Amino acid sequence: MKHDHGDHGDHGGATATVAPARAASPPGAGVRARALEALGAARRRTLALTDCLDDEELMAQHSPLMSPLVWDLTHVGNQEEIWLLRAAGGREPLRADLDPLYDAFRNPRADRPALPLLRPPEARRYIAEVRERVLGILAESPLEGSPLLENAFVFGMTAQHEQQHCETMLATHQLRRGPAVLDAPAPPAAPAGAADLPREVLVPGGPFTMGTSADPWALDNERPGHTVDVPAFHLDTVPVTCGAYQEFIDDGGYDDPRWWTPQGWAYRREAGLSAPLFWERRDGVWLRRRFGRTEPVPPDEPVMHVCWYEADAYARWAGRRLPTEAEWEKAARHDPATGRSLRHPWGDAEPTPELANLGQRHLRPAPAGAYPSGAAPCGARQLLGDVWEWTSSDFAGYPGFAAFPYREYSEVFFPGGEHGGQDGHGGQGGQDGRGGHAEYKVLRGGSFAAHPVACRGTFRNWDFPVRRQIFCGFRTARDAAPSGKGGR
Repeated sequence: MKHDHGDHGDHGGATATVAPARAASPPGAGVRARALEALGAARRRTLALTDCLDDEELMAQHSPLMSPLVWDLTHVGNQEEIWLLRAAGGREPLRADLDPLYDAFRNPRADRPALPLLRPPEARRYIAEVRERVLGILAESPLEGSPLLENAFVFGMTAQHEQQHCETMLATHQLRRGPAVLDAPAPPAAPAGAADLPREVLVPGGPFTMGTSADPWALDNERPGHTVDVPAFHLDTVPVTCGAYQEFIDDGGYDDPRWWTPQGWAYRREAGLSAPLFWERRDGVWLRRRFGRTEPVPPDEPVMHVCWYEADAYARWAGRRLPTEAEWEKAARHDPATGRSLRHPWGDAEPTPELANLGQRHLRPAPAGAYPSGAAPCGARQLLGDVWEWTSSDFAGYPGFAAFPYREYSEVFFPGGEHGGQDGHGGQGGQDGRGGHAEYKVLRGGSFAAHPVACRGTFRNWDFPVRRQIFCGFRTARDAAPSGKGGR
């Protein structure tokens, strides 16, 4: 998810570690209700993404990059059993025999179809029985007394894990061939004047607080909050659109090695890249496949399904660069009027349909310039939702990082970690600009497929620079100081 957004849903075995200090507050009905709603929302989405297909389609592997959907279905229940039934509730295992089958690190994705997986009816019965027992634990838990229980953290972590797998399952639906089974209304149109927005915004230089030490459901790689001094820079007001990306294609961007890193150029040639994934050109018109439907590529939507190498090449072609992770977060969270780092670009309020395109509500990004109410203090729009945005940064821990509640969530994916140079999830690796195995690149901001419980201004996603099946796009940046090339 590591996630499946990159891949965050694919957490492996659970080994407890020493917990870092976490903000504690007295338990209450509000915390319990939030946990209950988060678990319920995740399960409703899981069932909606699996009940729409017959058993054979659920058992099939639609791409070697992805698990059979029935694996994800059982895996979310198995992780819930491990963390909520056993760790939080102290109960005896219900199905310990499933642990090795649904351990993401033990079983790469390409190998999972050969496992003796539960058939869909049995998987549904299993996850329902786990959930029934878990609801009793949530009702009785003191929600205090240990870092796992404070503020219902372990319940929130489990809900986030399931929502991350829901995004993974949605990506599997996109890779699946066959008639469309998912539908959703179109996103809101961009408001009047969106076409006249400035190309870029200025983010003033200076220190800001990156990450968080206070958000009760923030995950270990978002912690701790720390001060970072970021020089002034310019950032695209909106993500790069399909229309802008077509200009790169039409100008021969895929055929000119000047715009690509050596590793990116080698991968472009090896993989035969010539356009974003799911695009094809017919009679001079660009079309895309989206959840079983073929449609013209909308020029005003953020471009999606491009890998890091493609995003980096476009930025170079445009005379610009990808923002660093710190730059992205400062643009999204820093309020210069108060000096605070906000939870979301618009403030600390929870996301609503008027603020951001999240939660699989529309099955596509909204046009560039949409959601003016969700703009950041710097003026940039759509920093949360629509598409995950590639940054130039490698995935690593913050100063003072402490793994919690298990190393396999984040730490093993840091440079030099056990999975720092290879994909433990059955995908393919890549190369970075330094030679050797690629590090994971950080993506920020969430996509239309990310649920608000697993998406905030501090949330970090990561994946290999070759990944394109995820709902990823990008925006570009440039230094505020004159550099001799201002960009197109």
